[in-house]
Amino acid sequence: MKLYVYDHCPYCVRARMIFGFKKLSVELIILANDDEATPIGLVGKKVVPILVKEDGSAMPESLDIVKYIDDNFGETVLSEQVRPEIEAWIKQVGEYYNHLLSPRFVQLDLAEFASQSAVNYFTKKKTTLIGDFAENLANSLQYIAKINADLTALSELIHADDKANGAQLSLEDIMLFPMLRNLTCVKGIVYPANVERYLHKMAELAQVSLYLDRAI
Repeated sequence: MKLYVYDHCPYCVRARMIFGFKKLSVELIILANDDEATPIGLVGKKVVPILVKEDGSAMPESLDIVKYIDDNFGETVLSEQVRPEIEAWIKQVGEYYNHLLSPRFVQLDLAEFASQSAVNYFTKKKTTLIGDFAENLANSLQYIAKINADLTALSELIHADDKANGAQLSLEDIMLFPMLRNLTCVKGIVYPANVERYLHKMAELAQVSLYLDRAI
């Protein structure tokens, strides 16, 4: 199987996680951010992740990929339960955290931004959503203060290092870890102890590296 992704894409991380959890091999293909032809050729639109199955058919949509792999390869490992409190946290943080992330992604030496044309493509697209990258970087402290407060609130919802709900790996982990992982590209964020343990344990289980060593 092949999985087409961007390294920075949280939806791609969702799809990658299930392979890590189940210790399944998959060929990871990182697309250039400005490559429209490949995804359109596979599924008719520019999206990632895309799973190309063993029979050659292509499947988009991260949670569909997660369910397909979990249901069809070995015993099911994920509960579909997502607590409303986790959903609310994800929604709240999702409203502002790209002001921190998008300007940094293009500075992390990621494969999807290897060419200047890919950087320009991403920058133009995201600037229409969050405004000028330099201005967002200059305003980092206000967003870091917000995320630090939200991480403190999250710490009350993390009940075990290897599963957020304390009982079983679930879609909560699939949805939550990619957001936390991407935040590791930001210097100055303070993780409560249990959130930090959860972050590192999930990275280990999912076989997805963090950005701590290149945080900006």
